[in-house]
Amino acid sequence: MMIGKMLWFNSEKGYGYLQTEDDERLYVASAGFLPKEEPKARCAGRHVTFERSEDAGEPRAVNVAFVPESELPNRARLRTPRSGSKL
Repeated sequence: MMIGKMLWFNSEKGYGYLQTEDDERLYVASAGFLPKEEPKARCAGRHVTFERSEDAGEPRAVNVAFVPESELPNRARLRTPRSGSKL
């Protein structure tokens, strides 16, 4: 399984794109989502797991599932120094 982020998905057209950790942009069709995982609303920026496949020589994502927020690693926030403070 690979991890990436949804760039966009249009449910009316039945396809969208996700970005892999290697900055590769992959096509994903409605059929590429696991059952009950197809997005029904905005999903840009949400993390997904998927498998990379090829169809007619074109790369695409299959077995796509959203990663629950609770399973994402916590990231430290960048702090901005207060005015007048020394680093």
